[in-house]
Amino acid sequence: MKKLLVLSVIASVLASARTAIAVPVVPNFTQGSMQSSTETTSTVTETINSIDYNTGYQYTITGTNIKADGVSLSAPSVTSGTNTIEGVTSTWTGMDLTNKPNFSIVNPAGSFQYSESYMGPGLATQTIIQRTTTIESVTNTQSTFSQ
Repeated sequence: MKKLLVLSVIASVLASARTAIAVPVVPNFTQGSMQSSTETTSTVTETINSIDYNTGYQYTITGTNIKADGVSLSAPSVTSGTNTIEGVTSTWTGMDLTNKPNFSIVNPAGSFQYSESYMGPGLATQTIIQRTTTIESVTNTQSTFSQ
């Protein structure tokens, strides 16, 4: 019986409910257009600084008809200093030039050639590149609409 009463109440609520009626929306324009233009310019300036250090040395001896006076052809190495640039510490190893070997001609009557070179520790090369890049961007948008 209770179920019948509940069903009759629900049926009567549904029967008395109003029906929704939609009203058409009519735009009050016939046509139109919209234009938009955006221009941006960005400039980037950068500096690249590359520094190369030699932390050791190069000692070269070449020749013909020569001989070393000592037993060794190389002088002892010595630490010539340290350097810190932007948090990077380098220790330089150089050659003790006061103890380098001496050379003499083997056959004084013959021809000879002798060449000695030393490149010590320190700055080898520095390359600085400075460049500026400009980026320009243009965006044009057009929208056209009609009914």
